Amino acid sequence: MKRSVRIAGVTVLAAAAAGLFAMWYLQRQMRIHRRDLFSPRPFRRLAALGHIGREPASVDAIRLLRDFISWEPRGHLKARAQAIMDRMTAEVGALAIEPTHETA
Repeated sequence: MKRSVRIAGVTVLAAAAAGLFAMWYLQRQMRIHRRDLFSPRPFRRLAALGHIGREPASVDAIRLLRDFISWEPRGHLKARAQAIMDRMTAEVGALAIEPTHETA
């Protein structure tokens, strides 16, 4: 096997391993800090938003996000929370107006 092909293969494997490690580390950090919505650290708040964004829509989550948006000083975190809240509001609204399938 040519030396350049071997070097390219090792490079690709090393890049894939580094990518997998980075993904694992970020997911681990998000799991650890998912309840830190009002933390003084922005990364913890971002992780908490990621956790809330994966949860099913609820009125309590919408109220929590509304409080967070009024409290959050950083624009990008505020925008992320607003997007999650808008999605949840639409989901809760769609659930409220769905017709029931009752039989007479």
